[in-house]
Amino acid sequence: MFDFSPWLDLPLIWGVLIATAVFLYVVLDGFDLGCGILFPFAPSDDCRSRIMNSIAPFWDGNETWLILGGGGLLVAFPTAYAILMPALYMPIILMLIGLILRGVAFEFRFKASHETRPLWDGVFHAGSVTASFMQGVILGNFIQGVQVTNRAFSGGGLDWANGFAMVTGLALVFGYALLGACWIVMKTEFETKNWAKNAAQYCMFFVGLGMVVITIAIPFIDGRIADLWLSFPNMLYLSPLPIISGLLFIRLWFDLKRGYEYRPFLIVIGLFLLNYIGFGISLFPWIVPYQLTLWQAAAVPESQSLVLVGITILLPVILTYTGYSYYVFRGKSTHEKMY
Repeated sequence: MFDFSPWLDLPLIWGVLIATAVFLYVVLDGFDLGCGILFPFAPSDDCRSRIMNSIAPFWDGNETWLILGGGGLLVAFPTAYAILMPALYMPIILMLIGLILRGVAFEFRFKASHETRPLWDGVFHAGSVTASFMQGVILGNFIQGVQVTNRAFSGGGLDWANGFAMVTGLALVFGYALLGACWIVMKTEFETKNWAKNAAQYCMFFVGLGMVVITIAIPFIDGRIADLWLSFPNMLYLSPLPIISGLLFIRLWFDLKRGYEYRPFLIVIGLFLLNYIGFGISLFPWIVPYQLTLWQAAAVPESQSLVLVGITILLPVILTYTGYSYYVFRGKSTHEKMY
């Protein structure tokens, strides 16, 4: 039986792997969810076809990372999985329904007649908004923590529907929309690109507002977070995160104004990364905030070691084919039915 625990800190390694998978999902599936959020506001049907074709080679592969994150949580931290899933059943189910609707609409739109295409456009948009909003709700509830008694969820069925989670849900919708708009700027031309540039500038205001509100609220959720961020000298060590975020916002505004195509998308990824690091610093070492740490909720070392062997083999394969697909389908998309 595999057991790497004498040489490796397995709970920490698995925590990093799951966090990495979730971030890759947020960035990669985030831009195509953002395209779906913006979809009905595009200026013409040809523009919508260009948007759809720009994400056609990638959208289903991007969801690989969601499976890896959820499956990793089940395997490596079964106690955390058993607590968080009952607490978040409803938003998770609604998120999955949204992803299913989006996938169905994606395939049907390519084959739909001119008369029925608006129906699938609406379904694609509704599925994208629902999935995005519910992911933000899940994030908000994870940051707040859930009610736990004797290592089991003991809260109510509607605890997830709280004000802070609604704010994080809306913020993530606009965050994905900004990411999607910058993707469209990078992958399209002419009217579609110009419209996406204006949409990105519009979304920036709401993303910035959401970041400010959530950043101010998080230290008041738990006293330990406030001590971490607001005590000296931690304030000095952590100050680069908000400062760099502000500078990136300014850079993004000027890059969009000046017509840069690739850098805005990379800047938005940088903004997501800085916020993600901030969340990680605030919540470490909790896997069930503020009840169980990574080590308290970890599976037995043999289970973590065995699955780690498989991840070590498969992860490079997944990264390789993902990178190769983005390389093959580089360049601008068209409005033709086939990419």
